[in-house]
Amino acid sequence: MTKADIVNEIAKNTGVDKATVLTTVEAFMEAVKDSLSKNENVYLRGFGSFVIKQRAEKTARNISKNTTIIIPAHNIPSFKPAKTFVSVVK
Repeated sequence: MTKADIVNEIAKNTGVDKATVLTTVEAFMEAVKDSLSKNENVYLRGFGSFVIKQRAEKTARNISKNTTIIIPAHNIPSFKPAKTFVSVVK
C-alpha cells in the first residue's frame, strides 16, 4: 500500500477531500520525523511506537579490497508494533 492508497482509503472512509487528507498524512509523517530527529520517541497507543535504536561501533570488512573499516556508532529509526496490532496481523 502506498501513501496515495492510504490517502484514498481515508478519504473514502471519512468523506474528507483527498487534498486535506494528503496534507494531514504528510503533516503526521513530518511530525514523526521531527520527533525522532530530536531523539524523542513517538508512542501511538494501540498501534505501536516509533523509537530510536542505538547501534554500537563495529568493525566491518570490505571483501573485494580485503580491508577492514570502522563503522561508527549511530542511531536508526525503528517501529515496534503494539500487541493489539500484532494480534490483528497474525
